[in-house]
Amino acid sequence: MPKQIRLNAFEMNCVAHQSPGLWQHPRDRSKDYARLDYWVELAQTLERGKFDGLFLADVLGVYDVFGGTADAALKHAIQVPVNDPLLLVPAMAQATRNLGFGVTVTLSYEPPFPFARRMTTLDHLTQGRIGWNVVTGYLDSAARSMGRDKQKAHDERYAVAEDYMDVVYQLWEGSWADDAVLRDRKGGVFTDPRRVRRISHRGPHYRLDAMHLGEPSPQRTPVLYQAGSSPAGRAFAARHAECVFISGPSKQVIAPRVAAIRKLAAEAGRDPQSLLIFALMTVITAPNHADAQAKLADYRRYANPEGALALMSGWTGVDFSRLDPNQIVQHVESEAGRTALENITRADPQRAWTVSEVASHVAIGGIGPVIVGSPDHVADELESWIDETDIDGFNLAFAVRPETFSDVVDLVVPVLQKRGRYKRDYAPGTLREKLFRQGQARLGPEHPAARYRWRAQEKLQA
Repeated sequence: MPKQIRLNAFEMNCVAHQSPGLWQHPRDRSKDYARLDYWVELAQTLERGKFDGLFLADVLGVYDVFGGTADAALKHAIQVPVNDPLLLVPAMAQATRNLGFGVTVTLSYEPPFPFARRMTTLDHLTQGRIGWNVVTGYLDSAARSMGRDKQKAHDERYAVAEDYMDVVYQLWEGSWADDAVLRDRKGGVFTDPRRVRRISHRGPHYRLDAMHLGEPSPQRTPVLYQAGSSPAGRAFAARHAECVFISGPSKQVIAPRVAAIRKLAAEAGRDPQSLLIFALMTVITAPNHADAQAKLADYRRYANPEGALALMSGWTGVDFSRLDPNQIVQHVESEAGRTALENITRADPQRAWTVSEVASHVAIGGIGPVIVGSPDHVADELESWIDETDIDGFNLAFAVRPETFSDVVDLVVPVLQKRGRYKRDYAPGTLREKLFRQGQARLGPEHPAARYRWRAQEKLQA
């Protein structure tokens, strides 16, 4: 039976996310990014389209690799100004009933104890619809903002992340027993102290001696997203992630990456098909193919090549301002993200990208592919990506907001539903239950977090 296609909206609490310059388009509402009503309306649109979730990216630094300054990023609003993604969630959750929310939080700069409480709070307030995109960061500017000279080496960041996950798993899964909260009005006991325990952790990077401050939330641990595609990132995803976000310019590039992640999951003792893998994609559609092509041409009038190169410089750690526009881009190892540059220099051995071609490619949709055409054509393409790469769905970036998402909801979703490839309604329950199966509100027993849980046979603490 063909896979059902899953969709997330890929957004960010900023002006220009993946398509630099498009904020200038007359129909674009990016100027409203700091208005709560914009986000509430977007959430309602996505829920009308039965999107699985709103996936919110974030960075804690500025893109200052291009030219050695943040001037280009500031001038073109390249992910700056940027506001906190978590603060948007309660209002959007109040205005919806089923939409999930995947929020990006960089663990390198968040102490695990208060972060664990923040996510428990959001899980309560959303009634179990929160997810966490686990990232380690890639900008030296973020490290400097936190009092460090530079960020840790790429693979070392993932070693730190392993220790961090051990801490938050113990807090979420192991500090409070399921039956700790009594709410016994007659007896005057809200929580049984014997069913709450302190977590004592002494790891290579974190130390903790505390009990979790929040009572068990619907999911306990939020749904775990992970967006690293480097070897270290894939290994981390195979151990921890439930949903994996990957990017690549073609099906030929994506398919082996999907296979590698699933193979690593199997080696980690997990069902490789239990991971949901989402690929970055931008869809530009209209009622017919000619109108869609005209829309793309209209969008390209506003695309900003300098902004695109500033974005790419931040992702890769390579200063594209120093390169001639006609120069072929070569691979350079850096401590920033690895995949963005590999998508250009190593993904297709038959193609060599010039700097100007990179700028044109990134200017609409970032480093992901762009599908342009009628709703039937777009549906054909989405189905072929699912069937030929073994991904499970897409993180859809916007070109013009919220037009890109509204077009998908109004034009493409009905076609996919008619073909039987897309749900007509949400499953009940928490985000984890909607994504996987009813009754699975919490992580399965094969997940590494499960080893920290209270067991039914455990005796009351003395």
